[in-house]
Amino acid sequence: MSSAGVRTLSPVPRESLLSPVGFCTPLHLSLDHEFIFVYLSYSGSLTPMRVLPSDTIESVKLKIQRTERLPSLTNKPKLVCDGRELARSNSLLKDYGVTEGNVLHLVIRLSDLQTISVRTSCGKEFTFQVERCRDVGYVKQQIAKKEQQFADPELQEVMCNGEQLEDQRLIDDICSKYNDAVIHLFVRTKYAEVKTGVDELSIAAAELNETKSYDVSKDTMREYEATKHFMPKKVIGRDLLLEPIIVNPKIELDSGIWNMINSTYDGLDNGNYPIRSAEGTGGAYIMLDSTGQKYVSVFKPIDEEPMAVNNPRGLPLSLDGEGLKKGTRVGQGAFREVAAYVLDHPMSGRRSLFGDEKGFAGVPPTVMAKSLHKGFNHPGDLTAKIGSLQMFMENNGSCEDMGPGAFPIKEVHKISVLDMRLANADRHAGNILISKEEENGQTTLIPIDHGYCLPTSFEDCTFEWLYWPQARQPYSPEIIEYVKSLDAEEDIAILKFHGWDLPVECARTLRISTMLLKKGVERGMTPFAIGSLLCRESLNKESAIEGIVKEALDSVLPGTSEATFLDAVSDIMDQHLDEITCSNS
Repeated sequence: MSSAGVRTLSPVPRESLLSPVGFCTPLHLSLDHEFIFVYLSYSGSLTPMRVLPSDTIESVKLKIQRTERLPSLTNKPKLVCDGRELARSNSLLKDYGVTEGNVLHLVIRLSDLQTISVRTSCGKEFTFQVERCRDVGYVKQQIAKKEQQFADPELQEVMCNGEQLEDQRLIDDICSKYNDAVIHLFVRTKYAEVKTGVDELSIAAAELNETKSYDVSKDTMREYEATKHFMPKKVIGRDLLLEPIIVNPKIELDSGIWNMINSTYDGLDNGNYPIRSAEGTGGAYIMLDSTGQKYVSVFKPIDEEPMAVNNPRGLPLSLDGEGLKKGTRVGQGAFREVAAYVLDHPMSGRRSLFGDEKGFAGVPPTVMAKSLHKGFNHPGDLTAKIGSLQMFMENNGSCEDMGPGAFPIKEVHKISVLDMRLANADRHAGNILISKEEENGQTTLIPIDHGYCLPTSFEDCTFEWLYWPQARQPYSPEIIEYVKSLDAEEDIAILKFHGWDLPVECARTLRISTMLLKKGVERGMTPFAIGSLLCRESLNKESAIEGIVKEALDSVLPGTSEATFLDAVSDIMDQHLDEITCSNS
């Protein structure tokens, strides 16, 4: 796991830039009306900064890096404006409509590990490193292993800069409060004499904006309340709860999923707090087993999604309900997470039983769940949360940690099929995990984070694998046979069976993307050739699939049936693909 923070770019009055104090760009540049003047907020300080409308998104990130002397931004930070990610590195600020007065948020990933310096009440000192997503309770366990006097974590009191730290306090939260490369802790046995003069220490981390409060889609909650059917509850007292949500009593969960649920329950029952991941733009909680040493699942509440009511990252609210990606809705990410697993997983006819067999692309087992715990983000009263519960997959990092040339062609191709089929609007190297088997060294890729699949439009389709060398290799006969077996109508029926009646626009997207994938494979096209039709070359230039859909809409009369419209899409798509294949032959 990696840490994430939010820096804010906010507007600065033009007249305040006439003073050279703190100015971060050469003063010999003229104050041209083309400049966009902003403040760069970092670690509590405000520095004037100016950018050009013609600056690319990537160049703006580099300017911020140079201005604030940030570490290398190779971990692909995100820029967000008005709740929308500025995802295309080569697009210009003006392409996204960024003008003077806009506010930009920079989400950066920092180091996985945090150095901890400990001084005990008896004068001993030592250091060690922990993941920043761990909490103080875990640090106490590490202290107990190193120092016999503090062998019982429950009898430890841990102080940082004179502040007593609660067990559930995240290391990442402590980092964001201070401003150094090490956290200095003072530990003593409870009820011992208080010692003062403890040095404060922490890593330079991004400061989160003040969390804003907005409503999650009431339609989303109403839909669930009307259709949900709960399995027997696993209740832990009055303020702790965990249960799967089953909307159809005919659905049976396999033993693997039940083991995940039971292990998660046992971890909570044993006092292990959910660990909020320090990366990403929404609330995601890593759940531990009963020992507190093993990750078993990841819980993503719908009210903590980006731009939702209890989002812990301070992102601006979506005033119209639209999600961070075009064509998605706030509060529906959990549905999409489960849908990706359901559609990727081998099905047993129309009963749609979850089997122990791995899915085609390897989406981890995912179910809807309801959980109540004070370790989640609760700005107000303690309430139960609904969200997706996904099995935690042991891994050796993500694809952004190494060059794509090392990834097996078959693994990349399987994920390409999944992404094109679901019109994924957020496939980047950071949400593809790498797993290496120790016995034979075989590498497997694991796709995660599907909260932006099945959108209502193709505008934000993004596939990072499109630029990997494997994407230009032809599909194998095995994958071709799998694609031929896909049936969008059956997929829509399966999702409805599982409780998500796809909105008309999302169902249309699934039908058209599946149609394009199948037609492209039939013509022997590579993943790159097909994927290029789904993704825009630049922000303001429509993709080929958008043009096909628009042409089909113009060719039919208002009120035409969906079947007739899809026939028009199919005909126009055939013409377009035939032109491509003929020109390449």
